[in-house]
Amino acid sequence: MDGFQRRREQKKQAILLAALTLFMKNGIQKVSIAEIAKEAGVSQVTIYNYFESKHQLTYDVFVYYIETASSQFEELVHSDLPFPDKIRMIMFSKKEVAQQIHEEFYQYLMKQYSTEGNVFENLYEEKVVPYFSQLIQEGKDQGYVDESLSEDSIRFYLEMLRTYMENEENYTKALPLTEDINKIFFYGIMKGKQE
Repeated sequence: MDGFQRRREQKKQAILLAALTLFMKNGIQKVSIAEIAKEAGVSQVTIYNYFESKHQLTYDVFVYYIETASSQFEELVHSDLPFPDKIRMIMFSKKEVAQQIHEEFYQYLMKQYSTEGNVFENLYEEKVVPYFSQLIQEGKDQGYVDESLSEDSIRFYLEMLRTYMENEENYTKALPLTEDINKIFFYGIMKGKQE
């Protein structure tokens, strides 16, 4: 990548990050292109040079958000942290996001997530499932995950959650329950499992 292409990509990333930051805080409708331009340190014209409309920018922010989260998950799985710390970080980040995300932006993300053939489906199959399987195997190897649980049963459980979250009525209710849902997944419902 030459210097011009590198600068162009950096501007595009700055716009996506600025839009994501503002959408997370204020939702989509209340954020103007002018505000995004100011946050990114570019002109409005520059934004339209990269994205034909606010609608396209919003969709590209969704893709950026999903790819960034996937990269962070991959880094965590491959890190040298002990298994319990990895689980705590996954739970903490989900709780933090659930507390910070604007309801309107969350609704948009979930609508995109539940659309047939969305970018998340491919990423889920290609990266999330294999990394999660690797993480679970690491937990088994270190004695933290019940060795008698098959990978198929864990994947079945994940698929149930994913399918359940494709329904608007369900994902609307799920946001305030994010921390509890993660605790149930990782620790079950029995008291004392978390120690």
